[in-house]
Amino acid sequence: MSGQSLLVPGELSPTRSVPGSIRRPEYVGKPAPQPYEGPEVQDSDTIERMRIAGRIAAQAMEEAAKHIAPGVTTDELDRVAHEYMCDHGAYPSTLGYRGFPKSLCASVNEVICHGIPDSTVLKDGDIVNLDVTAYIHGVHGDNNATYLCGDVDEESRLLVERTREALNRAIKAVKPGRQVNVIGRVIESYAKRFGYGVVRDFTGHGINASFHSGLIIPHYDAPHATTVMRPGMTFTIEPMLTLGTHEYDMWEDGWTVVTKDRKRTAQFEHTLVVTESGAEILTLP
Repeated sequence: MSGQSLLVPGELSPTRSVPGSIRRPEYVGKPAPQPYEGPEVQDSDTIERMRIAGRIAAQAMEEAAKHIAPGVTTDELDRVAHEYMCDHGAYPSTLGYRGFPKSLCASVNEVICHGIPDSTVLKDGDIVNLDVTAYIHGVHGDNNATYLCGDVDEESRLLVERTREALNRAIKAVKPGRQVNVIGRVIESYAKRFGYGVVRDFTGHGINASFHSGLIIPHYDAPHATTVMRPGMTFTIEPMLTLGTHEYDMWEDGWTVVTKDRKRTAQFEHTLVVTESGAEILTLP
């Protein structure tokens, strides 16, 4: 792997504005969201609205990813996604969620998740995860993917490729009647083939009218995760695989999570609904 310097915090730009005509999630301007007390199984109307939110989130992420190149700041990627969501009538779900200051998460190299876009300049050989969630018609759609910046070393490229495959395999394991622990079992068994670490403390989650409903989807083999999947359940799967340990440190900003050994990490995510025969991906562009 290329011997690049470790990431350090950059400077934040001013908070981006959202047109007043766009509906805000209830948590904006509050320290935390209200606890979700609704069902994990959604009706057909909610699922259709989530398809719209998911599509906008996927398209916003795709648009921001087009700008990934050496010399571009992560704040510029945030601007692109922010403007795309607002132009399509959606609120960027992360903006103001528990005080998060930006409209997407940009996690570079050793950052596992929740990287805050700032003046950090992408370099040739970096890998960068974009995590984009859109809120529209009262529901959220959440997705992320890891992208290559310029000429990336083979070890990092394989990590990215295999993390994407881990998500794909996990999605195929979704079936009504199965417990959610099958998802993590599939991911961990695949990751172990390559000696990768599987992050344990950050998980997939239920999502609907609530950004995080309280349903937890572990990405490792977790015997306690006995929730049975039922048609209409909506949640994310978002495995985070590392070249080394699954243990982590957190920056002083209270958000940015980095691998304890500072080795690289990749992540991919989709929002899904359980169907009668498997899973439908709701975050497709």
